[in-house]
Amino acid sequence: MKRSMTALSMTVGLALATGLAAAPASAATPATAPHQQYAASSYVGTAAEQADNQAFYQAVMKSALAKQAATPFLRTVVVTYDASRAPSFANQIARSAQIWNGSERNVQLRAGSNADFRYYEGNDSRGSYASTDGHGQGYIFLDYAQNQQYNSVRVTAHETGHVLGLPDHYSGPCSELMSGGGPGTSCTNPYPNANEKRRVDSLWANGLSAFEKSAFVKGATVTTAR
Repeated sequence: MKRSMTALSMTVGLALATGLAAAPASAATPATAPHQQYAASSYVGTAAEQADNQAFYQAVMKSALAKQAATPFLRTVVVTYDASRAPSFANQIARSAQIWNGSERNVQLRAGSNADFRYYEGNDSRGSYASTDGHGQGYIFLDYAQNQQYNSVRVTAHETGHVLGLPDHYSGPCSELMSGGGPGTSCTNPYPNANEKRRVDSLWANGLSAFEKSAFVKGATVTTAR
């Protein structure tokens, strides 16, 4: 993907919305929220971007686990997403969820209401990204032009990987999903590799374990990120 990296540390602001996700105020207008971006190998993500991605993942987990309290014997955490604001990418989003669900045991993605995060679509010169306001709230934005240049399922699965806790690693090979645009437009692999699969399962296993031990014990107070 060829584009300027000067705006990588900033993205569209988040408006107040229901649940974790907030709509992009303007897809093409830089504002104040850092984001993780599907980028080329020449770009190295900043520490702030990595921290924001971690906050986004943790908030999604907290939201999903809070809702899971109603079904405490369910051994897999279900993360609910809303794809209604990205209708052009309905097939890619569904395929991305299918890929991740086939790769993981401890977390599964499901489309539905009361979503833990949302997808949006539009035009943005910076491409597709998982955006957060630094407090864990965020959404996945899918850029039209970039998804024509790169394999769209790979782009979508890559950005979804951030929600599940994975950082960017642009210098990695095509076999590594989180290498993003690093391997170039010829890379069409939409699948996480074995290490990425293990990492996500481990993250959500630990989250589930922590949840079981303390989050919903009798008398505990839980505040979910919204």
